[in-house]
Amino acid sequence: MRANGLHMQPEVAADVARLEPAASVAPGHTLRLHVFASGSRGNATVVEDATTGAGVLVDCGICKRDFFTRCDEAGFDPAHLAAILVTHDHTDHTKGLGVVLRGLAKEGVEPVVYVDDAVRAASSELNTLEGKHDLRPLHAGDALSLAGMSVHAFRTSHDAASSCGFRFEAADGDVVGFVTDTGIVTGEAHEGLTGARLLALESNHDVQMLKDGPYPYPVKRRVGSDVGHLSNVQAAEELAALLSAKLEQVVAMHISQNNNTYRLPVDTLSAVIKREGHTACVQAAYQSMLVSVS
Repeated sequence: MRANGLHMQPEVAADVARLEPAASVAPGHTLRLHVFASGSRGNATVVEDATTGAGVLVDCGICKRDFFTRCDEAGFDPAHLAAILVTHDHTDHTKGLGVVLRGLAKEGVEPVVYVDDAVRAASSELNTLEGKHDLRPLHAGDALSLAGMSVHAFRTSHDAASSCGFRFEAADGDVVGFVTDTGIVTGEAHEGLTGARLLALESNHDVQMLKDGPYPYPVKRRVGSDVGHLSNVQAAEELAALLSAKLEQVVAMHISQNNNTYRLPVDTLSAVIKREGHTACVQAAYQSMLVSVS
């Protein structure tokens, strides 16, 4: 189903919608964002240059079957996957790396994996990839050229060995901003997200639901801390600061299934859009369903 530039299919969809051919890509609308999965059970997102079909995978916390199914649903050819970027070492972002890389290798596809040295040392999943795949260092502040895009890594604030988000910029100036798993929006992160047309912004929890929810107190304190996850209110504050004429699509990311609903972040962020008289569209990313924006 497509509306207002959105493309989303349930897992049970019988007919798979395909992306438009490169010839239909409008200037300044080069990039596409495909959220394969977002949440505490697994995360994976592809940023694609629609003019070439080349893409970059951010994190891989899903199984091989789900990865290839989402590629098919999104109309993204995994043969065009140029690289994988790892945001941090928590298993919901890394546990599918080995099986997906092996599946890709069987198809003759061997993307480079970029990961911070501290993350690499802290992750057992990444340790199993040593010597078998092309792992290269990634640090906050790095600028990479991947899949025809300029990719800038910026520091986030999370209780991991190291963590980062990304700014993807196409040759025509089109920008995707991506940030999840951060307790606050750092100055670096805000700068990296500024001017994005497509914005993937964490909106993890409702503060009251977290307070009243089933988590033990130490976990509640951790989630709501400066090294935890952004609340709906924090996401709304950051969105207000990021509004620009360029912004068209906002995807609420890493939504908690225990301390949030899929409706609350959309309503909270949409209220900012309405209050400021902006025209950007807001939707939620899901744990088990593809969401694509272009």
